[in-house]
This record gives sequence, structure tokens and C-alpha cells, in this order.
Amino acid sequence: MPKTVNVRVTTMDAELEFSFHPNTTGKQLFDQVARTIGLRETWYFGLQFVDSKGFITWLNSEKKVMAQDVRKETPLQFKLRAKFYPEDVAEELIQDVTRRLFFLQVKEDVMGEEVYCPPESAVLLASYAVQAKYGEFNKSTNHPGYLSSERLLPKRVLEQHKLSKDQWEERIQVWHEEHGSMLKEEAMIEYLKIAQDLEMYGVNYFEIKNKKGTDLWLGVDALGLNIYEKQDRLTPKIGFPWSEIRNISFNDKKFIIKPIDKKASDFIFYAPRLRVNKRILQLCMGNHELYMRRRKPDTIEVQQMKAQAKEERLQKKIERDQLEEEKKRRATIQREKENMEREKQELMMRLYEYEETTKRAERELQEQLDRAMRLEEERRRVEQEASRLEAERMEAIIAKEELARQAEDQIKSQEQLAAELAEYTAKVALLEEAKRVKEEEADSWHSKAIEVEENLLRTKEELHTVMSSTNSAPVVAPASSSSSSSSSDSESDHEHSEENEHSEENSTYSAELQTQGIDDHRQEEERLTEAEKNERLQKKLMALSSELEQARDENKKTQNDMLHAANVREGRDKYKTLRQIRQGNTKQRIDEFEAL
Repeated sequence: MPKTVNVRVTTMDAELEFSFHPNTTGKQLFDQVARTIGLRETWYFGLQFVDSKGFITWLNSEKKVMAQDVRKETPLQFKLRAKFYPEDVAEELIQDVTRRLFFLQVKEDVMGEEVYCPPESAVLLASYAVQAKYGEFNKSTNHPGYLSSERLLPKRVLEQHKLSKDQWEERIQVWHEEHGSMLKEEAMIEYLKIAQDLEMYGVNYFEIKNKKGTDLWLGVDALGLNIYEKQDRLTPKIGFPWSEIRNISFNDKKFIIKPIDKKASDFIFYAPRLRVNKRILQLCMGNHELYMRRRKPDTIEVQQMKAQAKEERLQKKIERDQLEEEKKRRATIQREKENMEREKQELMMRLYEYEETTKRAERELQEQLDRAMRLEEERRRVEQEASRLEAERMEAIIAKEELARQAEDQIKSQEQLAAELAEYTAKVALLEEAKRVKEEEADSWHSKAIEVEENLLRTKEELHTVMSSTNSAPVVAPASSSSSSSSSDSESDHEHSEENEHSEENSTYSAELQTQGIDDHRQEEERLTEAEKNERLQKKLMALSSELEQARDENKKTQNDMLHAANVREGRDKYKTLRQIRQGNTKQRIDEFEAL
């Protein structure tokens, strides 16, 4: 035998490899695994292995590893799995590592359909699984199709509904968005709080027979023993809480449970193999121990773990609140920055409009100035023309006077003189008429020049007003801000050689269960499901159920689907059923079991 043995332990999210001495016990190996992953709530877990006969078996902590029927391979293969389940995950699971291991295992059981989950609850659980992986929904990073590569729903649910992958993802995304800033660790515990209300959660099922030989299922879970009919593993028919049981024993295939009630007879059933009875006894002892522990004051170790976990979660909450405040502050700053930028743009537009108005006014002013200069030049030209005409008129008058004098002095031909006189008279008349026209035209140009000067004055006043308004408009600089398992046991129950068990068939195994000194025996019967506690969640689940019902293919419903639907119609859930199956005294329920 080699000095050391290589072993590979697979947890729900990692693979660990060790070497150990051949004399190492199961407890020593388990403790080494727990230390490696930082697991302190060890009482829920165990190491599984496949034995030489192909059965899945729990490693016995008291025996040496190599003395147990571990399949010989290199390295030896083990799985770290939850063996026992809490009654209330939120109250009992302390460490984040424990919660994560339970989350992954229960998720695997739901996806693998070891635990039945109705479609609407499957969508809700998927949204919590997405939150646990991605955190808060963010449109900038969670683009359409971000769930396309995820395995989110049980195959049964996908096949039973006429919905595309995109339609399923859309429904899951709606819930994901609703979870808001929920932490990944909180999403895991919310997943488990919903999952623990499923009927098959945390139940280990074993095939048994009563005295009449009726095939039944025995369900062993955190709350006690339940009896199921062969065709219905969802709804138990009879229940026995751990507080009613004082002794469990078996001899060969016969299992005897002794109730505390002395008036009741022993509760007897038969299992097909000795190996199964050993497992039933181990699970009963472990679940009963945890049942009793939960109903007693916490040990110092658990109190310290809870205090530490509470402090860590409080610190995380403070950090998350600070982060949320910072996010809000940054969002406010960003909004203010955007508003200021928008106002700046508006002011810049107004400034641009003022500048355009000023330029237009300057152009108009220049045009008015040019027009005034042209008018002034025209006025001067008209005045010059009028002066010329006046000079010509004066010359004509002089000429007329001269002619008159000549007429007096030189009397020649009267007709010639008269003609010349008439000619000059007519010319004088024409010149006077031309002068009158030119004077009128000069007056007209003079009036226009005055009007242009008035317009020029008004334009200068408007330009002065616009320039004053522009100089008084505020200019805004860009704002800057600092960025701130349940399981039904995969061991197959096919008939197999039990040559090593014959020597144990006549041995009796017994466990005495203590029920003294506990605070409360039956508090679990008063529990409500998460949906009942949250009216809004209940309504949304009902609405989603109705919506999915319309897309459901009735021909693909399974037996569990029909059983669940019947329970819903009759108003039953896991805890109401528990109250119902525990009615009456222990003797009545044992008699009912034997009559099945």
C-alpha cells in the first residue's frame, strides 16, 4: 500500500485534490475539506462516494476511509453534498459559503427534476439564479439575449409550453429587473426560501411496504417521517414528527419505530434491503438530532457564528447603502450636468440668434448708409443742375434786357425784332418751366434725404439696443463634477448480490431518540409559504400561472403536474398538508398506515 492516497473531492462549485495517509478516518478527510473551503456549518454535509457495487453511499466518519467500500480508482472520487436540510434556510443557514452550497445543490435538484417545481415558480427561481450570477439588472450591460446561453428552466417546463426561448427569457428578465439592487448572496437565500416551500424539497424517499404488503414511499426529512402512496410523492398521507418518536431500530428488513405515546403500537414497515435500512437509520438519527438542536438554545459556537455573520451582513448592507447613495448622488450630478449643458446649449443658441440679428442689423445699417450717400450725391447733382439753370435764366434775362435796349436803340425791322423777342420770350418761358421742375425735383430729393437721415438714426438706436442686450446675456461654462435533496437517492434499487450482508441480517440496529428539554415540538405546523407571506408575490405568481396555462400543452402534463394542480384547487400547500396528515393521535395514524 502506498504511503499516501490521492483523493479528488468535488463540491458544487470546485474540485479539490488531496493526499492522505491510509489510516485517515472519514471525519479527518471531511474536516480537511471543510477547512479548505472555510465551511463551519459541517453538520449539514457529508462526503458521498460510489461503492464497488455501484451504489451511492455516505462516507462513515468513524471508520477509516480505506476500510470502507470505496471504488478503487486513482484518485479516489468523493462529492461534498448536503446530507441534511434546515427547516428555515433564512434563520438557520449562517455562513455565505453554506448558503451558496445549498443554493447550488437545490438548483441542481430543481433543474434535474429531482424536486418538482411548478412552471410559475420555476420562472421566479430562475430570476433569482440570474440575480445571483449577474447582480443588479443593467440595461447598458444586460443587452437582449444575455440569457441565451443560460440553462434556466427544467426541461419538462420548456417542453410543456408553446413558448420560444426569447419569450421565456423575457419573462425571467421582468422578474430580474424587479429584484433591483439585491445582493447576489441575498438572491441565493431568496431562491432557497421559495424552494423550501416545494413539496419534495429536502425529502429522502425510500420504497417500503406495510404489514399488508402495500407498496409505499417513506419520506425522511427535517421535520419527521411521512408516508406517501406509491403514485404520489408530492402529497404525504400520514405524518409523524420527530417529537413523537423515541426509538428507531431494525433487524434485517424489518424496521420498528417506537412512539412516545405508550398507548400506540409500534410503527413497523419493511424495506427491500439491509443497506437501505442502514441509510434510513442514519438519516433518522441525523435529522432528529438537528430537529432537537433547533429547538434548544444555540451553542456558543453557533451564537458566535451568527454574531459574526450578522456583523458581516450589516457591514455589507452599510456598504450597499453607501453605494446606492453614491449612485443616487452621481445620478443627480449627472442630471444637473445634463440640465446645465442643455441650458448652455439654449443660451448658445440665443447668443447665436443675437449675433445673427446684430449682423443683419449691421448689414441693413450699411445699406441705409450707402443709400443715404447715394441720395446725398444725387441731391448735390440736382443742386448743381439747378444752379446751372439759374445761371442760364439770368443770362437769358440779361439777353432779353439787352435785346429790349437794342430794340429801343435800334429800331430796325419791327417784325424781326418782334420775332426775336417772341423767340427769347418763349425760351425764357421754357427755361422757367424747366427751373420749376428742377426745383420740385430738388425739393423731392431733399425730403428723401431727410427721411433717410431719420431712418439712419433709428437704425443706429436699434443697433445700440441689440448690442446692449447681447452684452448682458450670461455665458455658462460646462459644469464639471468629480466622478466619483433533496434527492430520491440515485442509488438504484435493482436486485443485487448482497453476499456481504448475510452476516448482518440477524443483527439489530437501534437508536434511542431524546425529546426532553426542547422549547417547541410542533412550531413547523404554523408556518406559511413565502407566497402567503407576500401578497404581491402571490398575485404575480397567480397571474404568471394563468398566462403560462394558456400556452401549455395539456397532452404533456405529468403525473406530478396533475397532483400539484389538484392541491392548488383544494387550497393545499406543504404546511397545510403537514397539519392535515398529523391530525389525531399517534395510535390513530399508525392504524391508518397499517390499513393502507
